Amino acid sequence: MTITKALLATLEAKPGREQDVANFLKAGLPIVQDEPATITWFAIQFGPTTYGIFDAFPDDAGRQAHVNGQIPKLLQENADLFAQAPDFKMLDVLAVKLP
Repeated sequence: MTITKALLATLEAKPGREQDVANFLKAGLPIVQDEPATITWFAIQFGPTTYGIFDAFPDDAGRQAHVNGQIPKLLQENADLFAQAPDFKMLDVLAVKLP
């Protein structure tokens, strides 16, 4: 399986909304399981109030399908959870180790 593209979103929870953000991210798993081009998807926590989403794709078309899918829309609809707008970084994958 080839993975050439990735996406990293960094999210900062509003004070007191940390658990809500964690729950929101966990609820995203069933959505991305229905995205065939989303090869891997991680909901992660960097620190007490900083969270993220890292996902990887076979190509740019797969990444664009995700960017135009449900998760980004849900991020916008739940903007009240976040101290600021999510920071999105489009990444190129140089090497991969998969099981």
